[in-house]
Amino acid sequence: MAQTYDVVVIGAGAAGLMCALTAGYEGRRVLVLDHANKAGKKILMSGGGRCNFTNLATGPEHFFSANPHFCISALKRYTPSHFIELVERHGIEHVEKAPGQLFCADSAKPIVSMLLTECEWAGAEVRLKTRITSLERCGEGMRLETSSGVIDAGAVVIATGGLSIPTMGATGFGYDIARQFGLGVTETRAALVPFTLTSQWRERAASLAGVSCPVTVEVGEGRYHEPMLFTHRGVSGPAMLQASSHWQPGMALSIDLLPEVDVAGELVAMRHDAPKRRVSTWLGERLPKRLAQAWCEWHGVAEIPLGALSNHAVTRLEGELKRWQLKPAGTEGWRTAEVTLGGVETQAISSKTFAVEGLPALRFIGEALDVTGQLGGFNFQWAWASGVACGQAL
Repeated sequence: MAQTYDVVVIGAGAAGLMCALTAGYEGRRVLVLDHANKAGKKILMSGGGRCNFTNLATGPEHFFSANPHFCISALKRYTPSHFIELVERHGIEHVEKAPGQLFCADSAKPIVSMLLTECEWAGAEVRLKTRITSLERCGEGMRLETSSGVIDAGAVVIATGGLSIPTMGATGFGYDIARQFGLGVTETRAALVPFTLTSQWRERAASLAGVSCPVTVEVGEGRYHEPMLFTHRGVSGPAMLQASSHWQPGMALSIDLLPEVDVAGELVAMRHDAPKRRVSTWLGERLPKRLAQAWCEWHGVAEIPLGALSNHAVTRLEGELKRWQLKPAGTEGWRTAEVTLGGVETQAISSKTFAVEGLPALRFIGEALDVTGQLGGFNFQWAWASGVACGQAL
């Protein structure tokens, strides 16, 4: 005999659990299935283990999609303040680490506990370590064959996320289901991911591993003023993660190492006021000393006194510091990517109910869809908002 539920949610992550508890409170009999041995694994590791669970500035302008209007409805209906109210009702302490970016004060574990507690209160069952071998239409509903038996559902919600961090269990299952039922899947690629560099620059970056400084980076249509971090493999930090969502192979990053400094103006003035001061000394007062010294050595100007700089040399130094052209070899890929850019095409999916056009028993939410947020809590807010919108409509 088949087990029967009103709703089966596939994926016990942020969007899936939010959808399940919402549908449960709407009076639906809900089952959440996941092949993992633990719910909310990506929640637990996100934000350095502290989960940047929302951003107060959430709006459609912070998301990438081939259908940019799709996210507007859900984001308007479930805002950051709604989720903050839930967090505070459960007594979870949180802090604003950067403007608008809210993190758990100590650990992400309370967020997962909150979601599982709410699922329990709403009567939504969570079943882990369960594989799904097939999903088919069955009358007005859907039938699943799983490692725990056959399950009939009035509706199935795909909340399986994207391809990022396969060691956490990420797979292309959601995309396979989309294609099975005739939906398109836009090109997917790793996003919010560190860059790797070619051999010469990789060696230089490795020697500076751990050094961070605020920069302004431009690539494609993206422009971000955030910290950059040198690593043993290349460059990372918020600025580089943001830039990765715009980057394509072969593109160069244009990096302003001194975004708050009028380089030419200062060098000309210092050439007169402190002609014996070395370029490396001047730069070491404006950048981390290790980076300043290395940069001067790369460009052969470490020992040059400011008074010896010609106008041409000033212009050249300004260009190198304000418009450093760095061409990555690639990115670290799915292994460390925080999110997946692209996903299930949204043109045939309702922005209000998340149901597939002509097949209301099948729905897609969260990161599985072609909706990807910038760094800073936007992707979690999309998970909450899409999960609630779908759960209310089931």
